[in-house]
Amino acid sequence: MRRRVNLWRSAAAAIAIASLGAWLGACSKHAEEPPPAGSTAPDTKHVTLTDAQSKAIHVGPVADQTFFYTKEAVGSIDYDENLAVPVFTPYPGRIIKAYVDLGDKVVKGQVLYTIESPDFLQAESTLISAQATYDQAHSAAVRAKRLYADQAIDQNDYEQAVATEAGADGALKAARQAVAIFGMSASETDALIAKHHVDPALVIRSPITGVITARNAAPGLLEQPGVAPAPYSVADTTNLWFIANVTEDDSPAFKTGQELDVTVDALPNRVFKSKITAMAANVDPTTHRVTVRAEIHDPGHELRAGMLANFVIHTGSPVASPAVPLNGVVREGDGTMSVWVTTDGRHFERRTVQIGLRQNQYDQILAGVKSGETIAVDGAIFLSNLAFGGPT
Repeated sequence: MRRRVNLWRSAAAAIAIASLGAWLGACSKHAEEPPPAGSTAPDTKHVTLTDAQSKAIHVGPVADQTFFYTKEAVGSIDYDENLAVPVFTPYPGRIIKAYVDLGDKVVKGQVLYTIESPDFLQAESTLISAQATYDQAHSAAVRAKRLYADQAIDQNDYEQAVATEAGADGALKAARQAVAIFGMSASETDALIAKHHVDPALVIRSPITGVITARNAAPGLLEQPGVAPAPYSVADTTNLWFIANVTEDDSPAFKTGQELDVTVDALPNRVFKSKITAMAANVDPTTHRVTVRAEIHDPGHELRAGMLANFVIHTGSPVASPAVPLNGVVREGDGTMSVWVTTDGRHFERRTVQIGLRQNQYDQILAGVKSGETIAVDGAIFLSNLAFGGPT
């Protein structure tokens, strides 16, 4: 009986060993065979396409592209404050006439408006009186000098006449200076003295060449020096400021001299290039942004103050790196980024990559593939879906 049991156990063991050998042989044969077209390897890192599937995939070489380290900001266009002037009246008075209108081009010294000023009338009257006094004193001094030479008057009378002339001359110079403060030129002052008649119109002229950017002048309007709004504002619009408002977190990356590209919605096909010329020393406590300023020469007057602008500021030197089109990079379910590398357009290997900057529809590749390797530049998501059993 015991012998029969041993024989049964030996037969069962032999059958088990033979079955295991057959299974291992089948696995070994299956491993030696390449995966059929349209299938994936067990590790999901390889995909083999059929002829029909390969037609949906576009491949191309990885090539170097130049990438720029930049940061973006928003802002606006403004007048150059060094060339934008509110033209106030120097003395209180009522506007007599306004000569120019909003948008008019003016040159330095051109009359903008006239004003009736009591102070100006008083200065003119004082000038005419001072001129008359000086003429009289000068005549007396000349006569005294002649009489003193003939010993017809004593030295005291002569010196008195000379002193009176000197005092009158000082008063005349002061009176001329007083009307000059109102903007009268030397020739206009001489003309006023010659006609012995005061002119009630105080002439206010443009201090610079530019364009009228604001007008608040109207005949009869009482104006006070320095009280806003000014009757006129003039700006040289050939030079403008780009004002960008950068975030507080990004502000350490900016410094004067950095290049920037500016675009405005009104001129979508234009890119204006400039450099940072100034940065604010403080952070705006309300917006937590820092003002960055650049300058632009705009002789064609294409830009207007107040336009919204988008800024791309170059914060570092450009670098050349391998680049892959956006459609060639796939974000996998675990958050990694991958590309599919091939040598024949049929067999693809999934390669995890590290990306950097994204510019001009390309991803910068920091690690994972090298320039010259061939990848799926379009249809990479299709390959990933095949690999992981997703929709195709």
